[in-house]
Amino acid sequence: MIIGYARTSTTDQTAGLEAQQRELTEAGSDKLFVEQVSSVDVVNRVKLAEALDFLREGDVLVVTKLDRLARSVAHLFEVLERITTKGASLRILGMGIDTATPTGKLMLTILGGVAEFERSIMLERQREGIAKAKAEGKYKGRKPTARAQAEEVKRLRAEGVGASEIAQRLGMGRASVYRVMGDQ
Repeated sequence: MIIGYARTSTTDQTAGLEAQQRELTEAGSDKLFVEQVSSVDVVNRVKLAEALDFLREGDVLVVTKLDRLARSVAHLFEVLERITTKGASLRILGMGIDTATPTGKLMLTILGGVAEFERSIMLERQREGIAKAKAEGKYKGRKPTARAQAEEVKRLRAEGVGASEIAQRLGMGRASVYRVMGDQ
């Protein structure tokens, strides 16, 4: 059986999701698992987990592109291990890769490494850009909300209000309340 998996990061990417579903159907997918969740949020990728659980020996999990499946090489190999343990294989349409063949496994390993390297380079450039913007005084970072409300936190605490209640009233995290209280 051919099982298709489609994913976009946000709900406003409907055209991209529809295109993936169309490609997966054209590739002969018998069943589709579709979700709209960030690849970073591995825990909440429920449909991916369902697709992997659904796989049986001889099945093929099909995705349109590698980045629809995994965010890092480590995650890719974790997913691939689950697939191969079940006696199934992975096919990535946009890359022409099929892990049912030794060449497909090799290419996936190489391309997965290249993709992770590319992401690392992008993040490095991003950090350099932020550092440059900070040096030029153009990047201030997030405005400190808890410190800005420190007096109010201290006043409420002096009135006997608990940390959880203070956090709720002021719209901040409880840890931030404790941090402000620790500065006293």
